[in-house]
Amino acid sequence: MLLRHRGSDPMIDPAAYVAASAVIVGNVRIAAGARILHGAVITAEDGAVTIGEDTIVMEHALLRGRADHPVHIGAAVMVGPHTHVNGSIVADEAFIATGASLFPGSLVGAGAEVRINGVVQVNTVLEPGAVVPIGWIAVGDPASILSPDRHQEIWAIQCELDFPGTVYGVGREASMRDLMRQQSQFYGAHATDEDVTR
Repeated sequence: MLLRHRGSDPMIDPAAYVAASAVIVGNVRIAAGARILHGAVITAEDGAVTIGEDTIVMEHALLRGRADHPVHIGAAVMVGPHTHVNGSIVADEAFIATGASLFPGSLVGAGAEVRINGVVQVNTVLEPGAVVPIGWIAVGDPASILSPDRHQEIWAIQCELDFPGTVYGVGREASMRDLMRQQSQFYGAHATDEDVTR
C-alpha cells in the first residue's frame, strides 16, 4: 500500500519490488533493484526515507524518517526482519540483522554489521566494517561496543547523547503524560493520509 502523507507521495523505481502487504508512507524514495518484502513499513513521518539500489528490506522491518533525522539506506544493504531503523543513516553494503534497532542520529558505516538484536543508540557513529555482536549495544561517537550486562557503562555514555531531546525534542524533565500528548498530536497527521496505490 502506498500512502500520501503530509502532501508527499512515495516514489518507487519501476525496477524495484514492493510486496503488496508492505506499507510505504510519504516522502519515501526506493531505487532500482531494491526489494521491500511483506509486512515491511517504511514511513516518512516528517523526514525523508531513501533506499538505495539492490537493498533488501525484509519482512516486518520498520524504517521511520524524522524531520531532523531522515533515514538513508545505501546500496546493497540487508535490513533484516523485525528490524527498527529510526532516523538513522546506513552506508553501502552494511548488514543489519534480525531484530536490530538503530536510533535517531546514528550512523552505520560502510560494510558494518549489526547482528541479531544489536542496538545502535542515538547519535552513535559505528565505523566502517565494525561489528556489533548478537544482542550488544553500540553507544557514543566513536562507538563503544558493549555487552548488555555492562548497563552502567552504557548508561554513562548514553546520558550524554540526549535520547529524549534527539527522539522527542524534550528534556528529561518532561512527563510521560505531556510527551504522549505531543506524540498523539504528531501521529494524528495520519488521519488525512490518502491511498495512492496504483
